[in-house]
This record gives sequence, C-alpha cells and structure tokens, in this order.
Amino acid sequence: MRSASRLCSVSYAHSVGRVAILISTAPSASSLDICVLDRSRKRRSKPLRRGLRAFRVPARKTSPGDILVSNFNNSGNLQGMGTSIVRVQLSPQPMFQQTSTFATTGKVTGLTAALGVIKQGFVFVGSVPTTDGTSATVSAGPLLVLDSSGDVVDTIMSPPLNGPWGLAVNSRQANHVQIFVSNVLGGTVSRLDFSFPSAGAIRLDGITQIGSRYSHRTDPAAIVIGPAGLAYDQDSDTLFVAGEADNKIFAIAKASTTTDQGTGKIVFADTSHLHGPMGLTLAPNGNLVVANNDSINSDPNQPSELLEFTTLGGFVRQFSIDPNIDGPFGIAAAEFNQANDLTFLNDNNNTMSVWRFAE
Repeated sequence: MRSASRLCSVSYAHSVGRVAILISTAPSASSLDICVLDRSRKRRSKPLRRGLRAFRVPARKTSPGDILVSNFNNSGNLQGMGTSIVRVQLSPQPMFQQTSTFATTGKVTGLTAALGVIKQGFVFVGSVPTTDGTSATVSAGPLLVLDSSGDVVDTIMSPPLNGPWGLAVNSRQANHVQIFVSNVLGGTVSRLDFSFPSAGAIRLDGITQIGSRYSHRTDPAAIVIGPAGLAYDQDSDTLFVAGEADNKIFAIAKASTTTDQGTGKIVFADTSHLHGPMGLTLAPNGNLVVANNDSINSDPNQPSELLEFTTLGGFVRQFSIDPNIDGPFGIAAAEFNQANDLTFLNDNNNTMSVWRFAE
C-alpha cells in the first residue's frame, strides 16, 4: 500500500520573488510533487533553466518558501479519496512553522503528484480517484486549474487525459505556458498549451499526445503503476519520463513542439540501481536525480534509494534515505538564498527533508 503521505513525482515551475517549494503528497497511497518557484538566480555552469522575464502575479494565498501538499488519501487513509491541498510555511533554516489548508476540491478526489505552479500564479493538480480506496474502482479524474487563492477556475477532463499522475512545466514564455502530464492509466504523456488572454485569466489552447506505450497497470497495493515523474530541461527542450512499471528513464526530444514519439529514447535502464523510479528532478549540475519507489525490482540491500545519473545515462551515486524499502517518492532541486536545495519526502515516516548545499 502506498502509505500515509505517499510521495510521488516532482516537477518545476517559476514565480516572482524568491524560491518557493511546493510538495504534493497524500496520506497512505499518495504521491508527491515538488515545484520550484524562482525568478532571479545566477547562471550556473550547467543551468537548469533560462532567466525569466518580469511578470505580474495575482494576489496570492501562498508566499515564496511555502510548501503545498496534495492528498491522495483521505483522513481514513483510503487511497484515491483525498481532497485537500495543505500549505506548509518554512522558516529560513528551514524548519516547519505552521500548516493551513490551501484548497479543498470537493467531489474531485485522489489528488496526485501531477501538481505544479506557473509564474502567473495558477496551480495545477491531477486526480486519480477511487470510490472505496482499492484498485478495483480506480478511474481517470480531471486536471484541475486553481487560482492563487486555491479556487478552481478550470477543469480539464479525462479523456483526452487518462489519469494525470506526474507533471512538469515549460514556462519559457511570459504569455504562453506548456504543462506536461503523465497519464498513468493510459501509459501516455500529454502536452497542454495555455495562454493568458487577460489579467488573471487562463485559456487552454490545445492538448497534444507526445509519448505513448509506457507500461502501466493497476496494483492492489499501489493502486496504479505507470509513467510517473517528469522533469523538463528548457535548455535542451527535453522531457524526461520516469517509467515506474518499465523500470527505465526515457527522454522525449523537442518536447515543446513534437508529436507522439512513443516512449522516446531510453536514457537509463540500469536494473542494479533502478527500483521502480517514481520521483524525478534535474539537479543544478545538470544531472537527473530519481526517487526509487521499490515497487518494481526491489532490493532489500538497496532500500529507499535516491539515485543520481547523467542525462546521457552515466551512474553517479546513490543514497538510502530509509533502512526499509518503499520510502522515497517525491524529489526536487532548487536554488534558495544563494544555496542549492534538494528536497525529498520519506513515505515510511511521513517526513520531508531539505538538504542545503552552499554555493
């Protein structure tokens, strides 16, 4: 079972001001997503993103440095029935200070790791609901668009999406944003194009399938297993896909313009180090870091590993965050106050850790 506060995949976004980290997770069978909001940061030798233009952000309930947690499970720990997004405020150290409810989604349940925020202030969250907490009743929910106060402003139904599970953002342009979504029930990846016709407004301009044929299935313990975490590199216009059921990492080239490439190119398929890759992020040095879920090819001698490898598939290092399997789900990297943060969740003990590395 995906345990209380189960974390899933990770994605990046940008906003004005300092860095903010948003994490999506859920009690029991949930998923994690971390979104980094950053406008002004120094170029690095292998930068993750290009500099952003100035923009106007609506008044918001969240502030830079906040964490958002989306719940896949409800308070009774039933998977696919959570409806809340929780806001966590960090102190500069960082330490947890206080929590509050950012949004509740009513009849839309099973909020997933398809969580992201864009610089215009809108928040995206996916839904893969069940009616009884089991894989027997799992279905494809919508992708919700919320404003900066947590109110739903648009609902993008499945189909054409099919179980929005992971999410990444291409926010290169001020008036045009692309959202990449992994569809866990269909084994596909979609690109959604949005524009902003007026202040405080957002419009869906089109949906294009850019990836397919990823292995996927329902699972009595994990509910669903399939394409999960996404990480987008704007510099190379490449979308990286964590194929949990395939136990591989894929790359979709020219992601901002391409049509369906199938699975894309296999980047990393080292079965001695991959154990059900779920969360995925790009580190400031240009390497990929994956959170092994241990749902596939588990190894008790390598439990709960975070794994770093190059975008060309070269293994760098790994690190266990828990002595038992099934710990890590969500992971993200960001720059914060002239330091590099690596943030991840441990599903086994319901904790979030921020590792800070000085420049």
